[in-house]
Amino acid sequence: MNRDRWKLLLSCLLLISGTILSIQGLRILLESEVGQTTAARQFRSAAVLPSKPSAERRPPRGDIMALLTIPRLSTELYVMEGDGNSELRRGPGHLADSAMPGSRGNCVIAGHRDTHFRILHEIRKGDDINVRTNSGTFVYRVDSISVVSPSNTTSLRATNRPVLHLVTCYPFYYVGSAPQRLVVEASLASGPTGELHAKTK
Repeated sequence: MNRDRWKLLLSCLLLISGTILSIQGLRILLESEVGQTTAARQFRSAAVLPSKPSAERRPPRGDIMALLTIPRLSTELYVMEGDGNSELRRGPGHLADSAMPGSRGNCVIAGHRDTHFRILHEIRKGDDINVRTNSGTFVYRVDSISVVSPSNTTSLRATNRPVLHLVTCYPFYYVGSAPQRLVVEASLASGPTGELHAKTK
């Protein structure tokens, strides 16, 4: 009889745990969807655009700073300024210390593998990544895709040439805290007026 009670108790605990995990997962998905919907409304109403566009002008932390699209994957994501938990729940986040899109230097955007940046498991070398800011649309072209350890911070280092790094945890369907990072590196191919940019070290 005691054994039956323990089995019943264990079953109840497992059921409760599963319910809690499901609710948490649903909450994360809802927050990401609501965050992107709100960002889209604000971005399209031009509420986030300053009156004098500048590639170096940084929006306040938590504000929308860019629209990122990957044409081949039909992906449209609104990027937040900052990479804290509150920003990453709403969308991919631009590391505040990294270069602004279109500027010389390393622009780094991070996102969660289980929501906004899950699409990166389909990205390929040669894909275009468009980043639209108040200064116009900058087109980056994917040079490489790599999987690295969390201790490898090469993708965060400053550069002399305009590059974009998209970073997310890896593997995508890993249960728990993912042990690796997926890094997408892309070089600036053209600026807001379509001019071509030569690669320089």
